[in-house]
Amino acid sequence: FSMLHEVTLGGSGKEGGDRHPKVGRGVMIGAGAKVLGNIRIGEGAKIGAGSVVLKDVPAHTTVAGVPAKVVNVPPSSLPAFDMIQTFDEDAFDPCI
Repeated sequence: FSMLHEVTLGGSGKEGGDRHPKVGRGVMIGAGAKVLGNIRIGEGAKIGAGSVVLKDVPAHTTVAGVPAKVVNVPPSSLPAFDMIQTFDEDAFDPCI
């Protein structure tokens, strides 16, 4: 995962046990974001700069704000299948 400057991944409470966030593969955490407590950040999720995340973030979802809320969900759980998979030579012509 990638995180920009001044990000906090912090524990919650004084009790023993698991108190820290789990961050999935491919996650992007914006500058100054705080991710706090025993929560999960799903694979490929994005967290906006300055956000405070206190709840689980589903995979491939974008959250932002204080507290963080979902601001974008991909239209498909399999985005590669929605991509245009054809090769068009004209698309690469700089004169068009």
